Amino acid sequence: MTAVETGLPRVDVMKPWLGAEEVAAVTEVIESGWVAQGPRVAAFESAFADAMRARAAVATSSCTTALHLALVVAGIRAGDDVVVPSFSFVATANAPTYVGARPVFADVDAATGNLTAETVAAALTPATRAVIAVDQAGVPVDLAPIRELCDPRGIVVIEDAACGAGSTYHDRPVGAGAEITAWSFHPRKILTTGEGGMITTSRPDWASRARRLREHAMSVSAADRHASLVSPPEEFGEVGFNFRMTDLQAAVGLVQLGRLPAIVARRREIAARYRHELADVAGLRLVDDPAWGAGNAQSLWVEVLPAYRLDREGLLLALASAGISARRGIMAAHRQPAHAGRTHVPLPVTEQLTDSTLILPLFHQMTDDELGRVVDVLRGYGGE
Repeated sequence: MTAVETGLPRVDVMKPWLGAEEVAAVTEVIESGWVAQGPRVAAFESAFADAMRARAAVATSSCTTALHLALVVAGIRAGDDVVVPSFSFVATANAPTYVGARPVFADVDAATGNLTAETVAAALTPATRAVIAVDQAGVPVDLAPIRELCDPRGIVVIEDAACGAGSTYHDRPVGAGAEITAWSFHPRKILTTGEGGMITTSRPDWASRARRLREHAMSVSAADRHASLVSPPEEFGEVGFNFRMTDLQAAVGLVQLGRLPAIVARRREIAARYRHELADVAGLRLVDDPAWGAGNAQSLWVEVLPAYRLDREGLLLALASAGISARRGIMAAHRQPAHAGRTHVPLPVTEQLTDSTLILPLFHQMTDDELGRVVDVLRGYGGE
């Protein structure tokens, strides 16, 4: 009997935490008459840089455009190789192709799903000019050894912290140890603006160029032109992009940033409850914090091992029949048609995790009853 037949409400895999404060913030922007990129975006950039202990922040339309701009300002161009994890959303691999570079897939650590210095070293080529290191599912990547490998070789390490807001690495926010980092505010992330992204960087020159490039490389911003009764003439020194965030999005982002500590605390509480309830279930392994940091529980993935009585696909169906929405784990980008035929080193861990993991429901408003329903299904098929 399905959940629909029994009248049980659906348990979603995620829900953003949005409320009256976000509504009020957006209403204020609308009433101001300035809804495009302007003062709220500038305020969000400043607040986000402070929260992430970054020297500068540049808001963008998405994390994908943030990655694109990061590669451009870092000087990555056609003919260069960029080492990326295959075990990531496809945008990580797509970004190098936008600048004419070649994504080179590296394997990941089995426990965290992240690149390591060893897996990066195995994928380096004579043409490698950058590495994109992902904080997968909010689990902090061990960045320092990767930089120790890459910095002496002149290889730029870009941190893809799409899932990382609120995670920490050696007691600092993730991204703080990178020259340049890209962030996401998609609704599946724990800090959302609907759509949107951010670059943080320790390089003022990179930040300044990224600000120009996101707005068609204009010498005078739209906000500055609007503020002047006689608008100064603009120049376009290079070919730029339209990667702007709006003040409507930034207003939501400012409220969400204030909520971030509470969001992370609640998500980590739910993740800890899952781990406690499932600790004795043979055949299930939940991703956990590494020794060097603490994740934000952006996505809680579980590996379905041979000792479990269902495979990953069977468990997804069992959860669905109970009205519970789960998701297959992180994809292997090298298997996608968009990146078919690219040469790469062997990726056994990536393929194992892609085939055997799923993402469990976890969101701020999750009730004890909803969590209990998920746990009951997972425990019901545990190995002997």
